[in-house]
Amino acid sequence: MSSLLEKLSTLRTIIRQNGGILGSVKCRTDELKWGTHVGTDKFGNKYYENNKYFMGRNRHRWLHHMTDETPIDRPPEVRKWTAEHSENTTLDMNKKYVPYSTTRPKIEAWKPT
Repeated sequence: MSSLLEKLSTLRTIIRQNGGILGSVKCRTDELKWGTHVGTDKFGNKYYENNKYFMGRNRHRWLHHMTDETPIDRPPEVRKWTAEHSENTTLDMNKKYVPYSTTRPKIEAWKPT
């Protein structure tokens, strides 16, 4: 019975932190999470600290106690060979790469007169 109450209490906390019931329903991520807000990166991603959830690989040094600073407080050193992140443009019709055909078509399209 206590585990059920604990789960309901956690659900209540998650719903409250995600902006109530409406905010939780409108949430576009795959799952609702909660925790202490640690920081926001340059792409607008928010990071929360909660020991119950998995953290991404960019938090590896912080998770394994190699450093005390989070990647937000002290970002990793940028190497000269790393490229800046660019958005995936395959869904944007104006920026999409469309290769042209170098061979002649084997059939000719019918044009009604």
